Formats: sequence, C-alpha cells, structure tokens
Amino acid sequence: MYNASIQTILAASVLFVIFTWIGGVKASRLLYSGSLERLQRKTRKLLFWAWFPILPAGAIAAAIGWLQMNMDPIFWKDRIFLQAPLVVVPLLSIWFVAIPKLLKLRSLTKQSLAEGSTAIEPAMFHRAASLGIIFPYQLTALSAVTSLYFSLVPSVPFQWVETAIPLAILVILAAGLWLRHDLRSKQVRKADNYQAPRIWRRIGTMTGVLIVIAGIGFYLFTFAMNKSILPAEIDMASGTHDYGGGAAGEHAHHDMTAMAGMVSVTYLTGPKEGTPDRRFTLTAQKTTTTLHSGKTVDAWTYNGQIPGPELRMKEGELIEVTLTNKDIDVGVTAHWHGLDVPNAEDGVAGATQNAVMPGETYTYRFRAEQVGSFWYHSHQDSQEAVSKGLFGALIVEPKEAAQVSSTTVTSTQPLKDITVLTHRWKGALAIGANDQLDRQSVAPGTPVRMRLINTDDWVDQVYTLVGTPFQVAAIDGTDLNKPDLLTNTNVMVPTGGRYDLTFIMPDHPVYLHVEGSKNGGILLSPDGQGELPVLPQTVRFDPLIYGSPKETPFNADSQFARDFTLILDNKLGFFNGTFNFLYTLNGKVFPDAPMFMVKEGDLVKTTIINRGNVEHPMHLHGHHVLVLSRNGKPSTGSPWWSDTLDLQPGETYEIAFIANNPGLWMDHCHNLTHAADGMSMHLMYEGITTPFSVGSGTQNHPE
Repeated sequence: MYNASIQTILAASVLFVIFTWIGGVKASRLLYSGSLERLQRKTRKLLFWAWFPILPAGAIAAAIGWLQMNMDPIFWKDRIFLQAPLVVVPLLSIWFVAIPKLLKLRSLTKQSLAEGSTAIEPAMFHRAASLGIIFPYQLTALSAVTSLYFSLVPSVPFQWVETAIPLAILVILAAGLWLRHDLRSKQVRKADNYQAPRIWRRIGTMTGVLIVIAGIGFYLFTFAMNKSILPAEIDMASGTHDYGGGAAGEHAHHDMTAMAGMVSVTYLTGPKEGTPDRRFTLTAQKTTTTLHSGKTVDAWTYNGQIPGPELRMKEGELIEVTLTNKDIDVGVTAHWHGLDVPNAEDGVAGATQNAVMPGETYTYRFRAEQVGSFWYHSHQDSQEAVSKGLFGALIVEPKEAAQVSSTTVTSTQPLKDITVLTHRWKGALAIGANDQLDRQSVAPGTPVRMRLINTDDWVDQVYTLVGTPFQVAAIDGTDLNKPDLLTNTNVMVPTGGRYDLTFIMPDHPVYLHVEGSKNGGILLSPDGQGELPVLPQTVRFDPLIYGSPKETPFNADSQFARDFTLILDNKLGFFNGTFNFLYTLNGKVFPDAPMFMVKEGDLVKTTIINRGNVEHPMHLHGHHVLVLSRNGKPSTGSPWWSDTLDLQPGETYEIAFIANNPGLWMDHCHNLTHAADGMSMHLMYEGITTPFSVGSGTQNHPE
C-alpha cells in the first residue's frame, strides 16, 4: 500500500501539472476572444477546466492522508508540509476567487447575446483581464510544477532550509505573473476600446519568454551536470562524518596532531606468518563458456569456469588465496561476501587495496572464523564483473561434521550438501551453469542441505521447496535457533543474500523451484527420475517470527554508544555527469553520502528507513548485524543476524552490531546497479586511514 501511495502521488502530480497548465493558458487567452460569442465559449471552457484538477488533487490528498495515518512522520512530513499546501491552497483560490468572477462574466455575456449584441463591451474586457481570474489559474499551475519537483527531488531528511530555493523561485515567478497581469489589467481599464495584440505579436512574445526560460534551464542543467562530475581522485574516507551521537571530544581525527596515531588499513591484515591449511588460486580471465542448454556466454571468469570454483574450508583454518589477473582490462579483486575477514583482506578496490590489473597478482590471507554459506566476487567494477561471471561460492564447514535434524527425525547418514548459486546469463536463469532441470539421485533418509545464494543484480529471488517439510537452518551464514518445520512456504533471498534449507530426504521426489525458471530448478528423487510436482499455493517465509529466541550479546534495551539513522530514497538528479533517478542515502549519493564513524568496542544501533519505491538489499562489509525490529514490531523468533538486509519500500528496520572489526568498510546497496549510481557509503573506525583512492584518475572503481 505504501508503494501504491507514493506512485499515486507521482502520477497524480504529473496529471495535476497538465490540467492546471492547460487551465492557466486558457485563462491568459480569455482576453483575446475577439467576439462576444467566443468570449462566452471560452468562459464556459475555463469553468469546465476548473473541474479537471480536482481528481488528481484529490488523489494526492488521499494518498498523503493515508501516509499520515499509517506511516511514521519521515514518510509524510515533507509531503504534508510542502506538497499538500502547494496542491490544495492554489486550487481553492480558483474556486473561491476566480470561479465567482467567471460566473459573473458568463452571466453578462449570456445576457448581451440574448439582447442581440455581438460586440464585447469595455466592462467585459475589464472582467476578462481581471487579475482575480487569471492569477489563480496560473498560480495553481506554478504550484503544481513545484509540487511535482518536490515529488521528484524530495527533501530528505526534511529541512526547511533545503526547500528555500524552489519555494523562492515559486514566489519570484508568482510575483512576476502578478505584476504582468496587473499591468495588463490596468492597460485594459485605461483603454476605451481595447484591441488585443495581433497573433504574431503574441506568438513573438511567447517565443521570447520560452527562449529565455529555455536558456536559463539549459544553463542550470549544464551547471548541475558539470558540478556532479566526480573528481579524478577521491579519498574513500571523504564524505559527511556522522558520529551517531558520539561525544564531540572524540573527533580528534580531524586534528593534525592526531594524525601520527592513525592506523592504515594496510596494517589490518590476516596472519602473515604460518603455513596455510588451504591454498587456492583464482585466475581472472575472459572465456567463452557453454551453459547446459548449449547457449554460449562470453564471460569474465575465475579459472575459466562459470561460476568460479567453489572454495570449501573448515572453521578456524588459515586460508591463502592467490588472485591473478590474466586479461580483465578493468582490473579485478576478490571480496569475501559475508565472511568477516580483517579489513585489508576485504578485497574492495580503492578502500582496502588497489585493483589487480592484467599481469598482476595479489594474495589474501585470513582465518575462516565463521561457519556458513558465503560467496566471493570481484569488487572492481562490480556491477559488470558480477554480471559477467566473476563470482563463486565460499563454504565454511564446522570443524566436526554436525548431525542434521528436524523436529521429528535425526539422521546420521552422510550429508548431501547442495550449493544453489542462481544467476542470469543472457537472460537465462541458471543454477551455476545449468539452465535446465538438474536431476539428482538421493537415497531416502539422507540429510540434505541446500545453500541458496542469490548472485543476481536487482532481483529478490524466490525459491519454493515442494515435496517435503523443511527448515530454514541459516540466514547469511548464521544458524537459526530451533528452526520450525515449514510446508507450503516460499523463501525470498535478496541480491547477495544466503538462506540454507535443510530436510531429510523422503522416499518420493523433492523439487526446488526457482521463480522465473519454467523448466529449471533441482529435482531430487531416489532414482534421479520423476515428474515435476504441481506448485502449491504458498506463503512468504518471515524470519522475524521464525524459530525460538535465545540470549544475544545485546538487545533492543541495551545502551548504545552510537545511534544512526539511514534514510533510503529516490530523487531525480545528476551523478557523475549523468541525469537519472538516483538512489540516495540521507538524501545524498557517493561521495557526499554520510560516513558513519565508530570506535572499536562501540555498541552501534542503526535505524534504516526505505522511503523509496524500490527494494534495497543493504550490505555492510566486515560485520553481521542483529535485527531488533521491523516496522516497529520486535524480532520474536530466533536471533536474526544478517549482512545483506533487504528493505522493501516503506519498511523500517532497527539493527545493531558491535564495532569489533576495525577498518574502513563499505556499506552499500547490493543492487549493484544502484551502487554504481552512487548508493554507497562507509563505516569508518576512528583512527583508521587508507592510502587508496577511487576516481577516473585512478585504477580503482569498486562499483
């Protein structure tokens, strides 16, 4: 309903501009009727056009009213203080000022025509030129344009000072119209026999006005476009610093005398000594590969395959990964999505390292401290790199194999572990490289774990498991406490997210359906055969109320050292010279988006609000956050830890985490299209600096 409301406001605002603009033009031309009959006809039409704006205005008012009654003030404050008055007040001026005068003019023209008169008397010219008729219509049109502007470029967070320029322009233009029509009205009153300007003169005047407006608009457009072009080199530690209520005395990092104590991210490495328990080599290269259907894909790959090789390791092992770039011109990195490694090992070009260019090699070393399902991908030109195939699964197994159990049965048989890495290749949805049905033979009684990993860009992928009760055992690499058995339930995994499903294989087929794939998915059966089952009606899985609560290191009642607010929204504007709808963080895009500043050991709370009309899976590097509440409702199920939290339009989440991994960490929307357009910010520990930078003058382009 929230999304419908803001879409209604936007669509109705466009209609309101069209209708009021037509009315404003007709009001201005009333004086140029030429004959009594035409004056009466134009008066009637202008009265008729007074009704048209009522419908969009009513829709706008109703949508804003719904927001005011059902949502927090952050969702409607600007709309009720700006858009509602801009729509309602000028429209009322038409009905209470202009309409009575038009009715009187229509009565006079009707009476004159009935008396056989054909000429327009001076008194009628005076009324047709009345400021009280023309100005309300044209003021409403100007206000409609301003209201539409605030729909497209909202003031978020709402501040009156940020609305001053558009409102000042409205006042100046309204004053100009008032003076112009007041002057014309006086000219008409002074003339005994008013003659309307010839058509060519009116056209010339209008053309001149339009040329001036177009010239000013072109200048402002060009100025804004050029101003948005990013510098050739940007320090990733730049941006507006937000301390979340931290004491002002802690801001010593701005003091040059404190710079000597700064620690570079290059020192925040994994273990440099010791023989690795596992070594992996990843070679980034361009390759033409073939999907199971026979469709060929020109891909960017790790080790010549799509997806890249699955990296499996044990909890606590020391891992060494050597990355070599063979021929990816833009450069590559390896980021371990969801695995909280030391900052220098995070693999973000421009923040924790330079991009690895063709012919270069880079080595990562870290301990696999977390058990769970993760994935890795390049964080250099990540939108293009991930789309073209520079990604793979990363699985951390427990030191000792754990039994898989449900509420009804426990199995000691070997685990069937299935990685379900979904991705679209040239529009074909595939699991790994398989864009057809994957049939597998699994003996009854076998414990099965399906690791759902969504690698697509801007796709909330929906999975439906049919044929057996199942549990959601883990989210984003963290096990859930006492998960319940589920049936007829679908699981939505956001871009970058991971959900683990577990069950005991029955003696009949089990089918994992992936939304958007007609003939694909995974079919498990004792003999690898069987027909695809009919998909039942399902409900959406809700992690907020699933499983059983247990003690956590902190909760909603804890005392937080930092308390941040992050507002996600849309606005029309420029980013790096391109005019588009931007996806904003507290009203800004990179590099002007806020930088959340913390100290090691801080307990941090963040309220994230999605005011926009699309979903945003927000991914914080280096940390897992605990979900405290959603839309004011506390989390009552298993503790829900996440690193890629999906916010649907109109949703508000309260999350918290301990600042226990020092560094400079990206926090961005994992709809990589959005991140590439500036929806990227950072979590910065005080006392940390980075020698790396991004921009057209560098080799680093993380998004």
